[in-house]
Amino acid sequence: MSGDDYFKEYERVEMQRLMLDDRPRTEAYKSVILDSRNSIKGKVILDVGSGTGILSMFCAQAGAKKVYAVEASAMAKLSKEIIKENNLSDVIEVHQCLVEELELTEQVDVIVSEWMGFFLFHEGMLSAVIEARDRFLKPDGVIIPESADLWVAPCRLPRYFDYWDNVYGLKMQTLGKFQRENQKEPVVTDVEEMDLMAEESVVKSVVLKTVTPDELKQFKFRTLVPATRDGKYQGLCLWFVCNFSIDEDNLFFLSTKPGEPKTHWKQTAVVFPFDIEVEKGDPIAFEIVFRNRLDDARKYSIEVTMLDPEKEEHPTPCYCKMTKCVVIQKYLEERSNREEDDENILVDDEDDEGQS
Repeated sequence: MSGDDYFKEYERVEMQRLMLDDRPRTEAYKSVILDSRNSIKGKVILDVGSGTGILSMFCAQAGAKKVYAVEASAMAKLSKEIIKENNLSDVIEVHQCLVEELELTEQVDVIVSEWMGFFLFHEGMLSAVIEARDRFLKPDGVIIPESADLWVAPCRLPRYFDYWDNVYGLKMQTLGKFQRENQKEPVVTDVEEMDLMAEESVVKSVVLKTVTPDELKQFKFRTLVPATRDGKYQGLCLWFVCNFSIDEDNLFFLSTKPGEPKTHWKQTAVVFPFDIEVEKGDPIAFEIVFRNRLDDARKYSIEVTMLDPEKEEHPTPCYCKMTKCVVIQKYLEERSNREEDDENILVDDEDDEGQS
């Protein structure tokens, strides 16, 4: 999707309806804005990628002094009418342009943006938020959301593997194998919580006030985790969690983790061309690398490397089934029991002294 196609996609009413119907997403923004009125009331707000203007209107309802809504697509024209329809034109000023082209006569107190893409960064607008922050945000200003984490966990993907075992009573594993071997891109899909095969890990954390473009060009994550159940290890599941908390009294999070209320982002799966049978406790090791694509700065390529658990450094303690880790677990458990016994003896001695 080229830059022009990206903005044309957001002109479609169907796309806007999809996002508006995403209740976890929309309610998260509505809750943090309306329940944090003290951080919004009387303030100047910049809404980056404002779309229909719904976040701008939430800010106006919360008492914002002025809201600058920036939308590059033709949706900006419709949003002006929507804002007028809600009698908020005196507060909200719509600009149809890129953030890079925006000119304001004042600095802003708050930047609000629904910038997240698939697996947080892909086809997102974080670069535009950074541009807006560097040009327009006051030093003591805040950004909504405040931070975000990208998570990963090994998973099974029955939709891409088991489905082909029985298609109307017939086997079509040949077609399934062909699909997996030619699956060059990650897929956006719903992954069930029961399909996660190991504990999740944070791949990348970003704090919106401090993140820089350079640290987003490429990043990687290497880990070793024990399988938490028996089954087929068939891919990696990616999702994100955003922290919307702009003050200590109001804590809000938006999670796209499997098992949480479904969002239009769903989850992103890196589908392996083959599956690996694992038992609970088996070590799973991998490295995942994210690279900003040269042909489109909004997109990322993902590269996964399977690692040999025998050659990887294990955390301490590690709860996998490898002999060295089992021995360390046993040693730490015995040491903990001895320390607990020593503490109990000390307490008993103090009680005896108190009674004498």
